Amino acid sequence: MSGRQLNRVAVLSLHTSPLAQPGMGDAGGMNVYVLQSAKELAKRGVEVEIFTRATSSADEPVTEAAPGVLVRNIVAGPFEGLDKQDLPTQLCAFAAGVLREEARHDIGYYDLVHSHYWLSGQVGWLARDRWGVPLVHTAHTLAAVKNASMAAGDSPEPAARQIGEQQVVAEADRLIANTSGEAQQLIDIYGASPDSIDVVAPGADLSRYRPDDKKAARAEFGIDPSETVVAFVGRIQPLKAPDVLLRAAAELLARDPGVPLRILVVGGPSGSGLDRPDSLIELAAVLGISARVTFLPPQRSEKLAQIYRAADVVAVPSYNESFGLVAIEAQACGTPVIAADVGGLGVAVRSGETGVLVQGHRTEDWATALGNMLRDRTALARMASAAPIHAADFSWERTAEGLMESYRAAKFHFDRHEAPSEFSPRRSRGLWKLRRTGAVTA
Repeated sequence: MSGRQLNRVAVLSLHTSPLAQPGMGDAGGMNVYVLQSAKELAKRGVEVEIFTRATSSADEPVTEAAPGVLVRNIVAGPFEGLDKQDLPTQLCAFAAGVLREEARHDIGYYDLVHSHYWLSGQVGWLARDRWGVPLVHTAHTLAAVKNASMAAGDSPEPAARQIGEQQVVAEADRLIANTSGEAQQLIDIYGASPDSIDVVAPGADLSRYRPDDKKAARAEFGIDPSETVVAFVGRIQPLKAPDVLLRAAAELLARDPGVPLRILVVGGPSGSGLDRPDSLIELAAVLGISARVTFLPPQRSEKLAQIYRAADVVAVPSYNESFGLVAIEAQACGTPVIAADVGGLGVAVRSGETGVLVQGHRTEDWATALGNMLRDRTALARMASAAPIHAADFSWERTAEGLMESYRAAKFHFDRHEAPSEFSPRRSRGLWKLRRTGAVTA
């Protein structure tokens, strides 16, 4: 086949399944990214097989997520009870499952490997060498960046992760960054070649996330139409900083007790937040605002769209975000966003036009910024009108087109420059294939 032709891609998402409910456990924006981009690639004639780790004995070995998209659940370690920090112990088992699946097919079954997150990148690196195909890698988050902007009391990412990320960056044929800022981090921290990086922004399902009746959305969740609603959507963990919103709300109410404020928190405990799953409920009580805070479990996309529409403002106070899908989804529904000016949120939110970016996480600053947004209803309405126009620039269709370009470039350059030869350090790839077909013996 030619260097630019793509028929089938193996996507690796070891630590979390694209079929898992975002907002619970380790499931979040990456799950949405993997599944939605796969669906769009399939619409363009590329078959996608997503390999993930089985987390339940009830998981079928293979599930069709959409036409042209298969999810393969690989048994690697116990189904339950494994923390993400324990998953490196299962890299060998997961890699074996991936390689065995490919070995059932003719050589050349997969044209390319796309790994998501560093754990998958470790397996993708091995698969690339064994299959003789290019590896494209998306980090989603970087250990060094997360450690440089941790919430108080949160646990740093282990040194082993940064070492693993460095290895994957060195081995990947192409790297996908969500923003130009992330691309620069890959260069500055990990020494990535600028020529190997493609910037491809994530998107939103604009057919689902769109403006609609706010009153109907509020009625669906029993929210008083007269209340001013600020929503947080995401995993309940220090990194996502929902406590910043609660503290700002308490400060705002202390300044003006008459504000009809309702804080809506949608999500479940995750990561280090699992150590104290009720910490946010306890914080609301300590702050004296329990009556103003409503907690809801993670919601499916159709309900999530209604959450966004029900809110006057959506808050994304994270300490780090490689992009911030919640911000785009909220704006697509016509809801302005208040967000921390970190990572990709500076791209996702157009400050002063579709929302407000806040420097740092000081309670006073967040309370002032939020109060200013809620008081100026004319400016808030103007932001609400501009938000869907801005969000329209971020669709999964555009993401898929960007991925296709990156895949073609990876395949083209790989076929020209990386084919194993008698003198290639990767010659073992070709020998492995010959041995599999019986052409040579060990």
